[in-house]
Amino acid sequence: MQLSLRDHLCLLTVKILIRQLDYFKLFSFILPKQCLFDIYELQEQTSEAVTIFYFLKKEVFLLQYAIYVVIFVVAAAVSGLICFKAGIKYRKSQAESAIGSAEKEAERIIETAREEADSKKKIALVEAKDEIHKSRTELEKEIKERRNELSRQERRIQQKEENLDRKNDALEKKDEQLQKKLKNADEKLEEADRIKLTQMETLEKISQFTMDQAKEHLLSMLENELVHEKALKIQQYEQQLKDECEDKARNLISLAITKCAADQVAETAVSVVPLPSDEMKGRIIGREGRNIRTLETLTGVELIIDDTPEAITLSCFDPARREVARIALEKLIADGRIHPARIEEMVDKAKREVEHRIKQEGERAILETNVHGINHELVRLIGRLRYRTSYRQNVLDHSIEVAHLAGIMASELGVDANLARRAGLLHDIGKALSYEIEGSHVQIGVDVCRKYKESPEVIHAIEAHHGDVETKTVVAALVQAADAISAARPGARNENYENYIKRLQKLEEICTSYEGVEKSYAIQAGREVRIMVIPEQINDEKMALVAREIAAKIENEMDYPGQIKVHLIRESRAIEYAK
Repeated sequence: MQLSLRDHLCLLTVKILIRQLDYFKLFSFILPKQCLFDIYELQEQTSEAVTIFYFLKKEVFLLQYAIYVVIFVVAAAVSGLICFKAGIKYRKSQAESAIGSAEKEAERIIETAREEADSKKKIALVEAKDEIHKSRTELEKEIKERRNELSRQERRIQQKEENLDRKNDALEKKDEQLQKKLKNADEKLEEADRIKLTQMETLEKISQFTMDQAKEHLLSMLENELVHEKALKIQQYEQQLKDECEDKARNLISLAITKCAADQVAETAVSVVPLPSDEMKGRIIGREGRNIRTLETLTGVELIIDDTPEAITLSCFDPARREVARIALEKLIADGRIHPARIEEMVDKAKREVEHRIKQEGERAILETNVHGINHELVRLIGRLRYRTSYRQNVLDHSIEVAHLAGIMASELGVDANLARRAGLLHDIGKALSYEIEGSHVQIGVDVCRKYKESPEVIHAIEAHHGDVETKTVVAALVQAADAISAARPGARNENYENYIKRLQKLEEICTSYEGVEKSYAIQAGREVRIMVIPEQINDEKMALVAREIAAKIENEMDYPGQIKVHLIRESRAIEYAK
């Protein structure tokens, strides 16, 4: 690398600077450490500058500037060292002068404090002497007051001791008096015991009773009196309760009757079918009577064709069959084609129509009574009650009325009204099958409701509504009462009075015809007969046989609705007269 003259001059300057720095190192023992560090740092910087010079020869101006800075730093370091030494000397002189003045000020302060302490000590001694004198006077005064108070308390105590001594003397005197009285009382008690003992011995001799026997006798007398009084009270309360219950029952029944005022229509066992003309009678009869025989055979209804103008009478005890015959006959009259095949077809249509009406009537009864959740077969049986009568009263209308009455009375009593209405609607359900199944309508209704999973309360109400079993629930009693109310309405049921009387008389005659029967009474409208037997002629073992024979004779010789309860009573009495 070729260097110019300028480069050589700059390089020479750097070398001189480095050599000066080496001289500074020789005097390192004279210079402070900080200056040496600066020199080393400067040398390192100078060496770096030499290195940079070879690589950055175009930056000569910057190198020169750096040299000037290094020279300034060295000069600043030398001047700082000189100033530092001068400052140390100045601070040392200032500190020595400050220490001298501080020692003088401290001696002055100590002397002042000693003087103040002496003065305060003297003042405190004077104040202490005054306080001691004051406390001594107060203490003497307090001691004097306490001595006076002690003397007063001693006087009071002495007075109390004197009073106690006097009271003690009085108590001792009273104690002596009490001891004397107690002694006298003990003596009197002993004397009273002796007198009582002698009196008891005298009483035992007179009454011939010991003390225990006398006590037992008195207790037995009291017990008998109490039993009598208790019986009177119970009888009084029972009568009062009975009267109140009767009044409440009358009010309840009257309220139910007024709320449920149902129409009553007595139904007959015949139906009248109007004809467009009398010519139609011959067509209904048919050739050699084949049409009327076919119709009677298919329906089981008797057709009465008489001189009544433009009308035919249908007679049958079964309203359902009578209704089927009526509908079929009306359809045949409207159609005009009357022959055995057409009659059979119309009878089938009429049966289907009646079945549909039965279902509709059952649903109507359920909606009217607000009773839900009934099996569909029971609904159909309820509808069949529309074509069933009891003493010329429609059984379906009767069941609906009983349901309403039972529900009203249950609501007034706070009983489940829905359950009461359900039991009232189903209480005569057995009458829908009474022509098909043997047995009373009560037992048939119980069996049917058990078959279709009705509740035990409803079944019991059905079983007890005619008194066949004892009523155990309020609902059963309400259904029984509602049934009686509905049947007892004026015009609800109609039976020939003379036939009714004859039936009851015949019932009693059958019962009294047996040997050993004393009296017989037909009660419950002929549903029960009570027979009084002679106990000497009929014993307990023979009563069951006689009851069975009487019941069998009633079944064979009488016609009656439902069932009759035969009740035999045997009573033995022993009568004596005290003369």
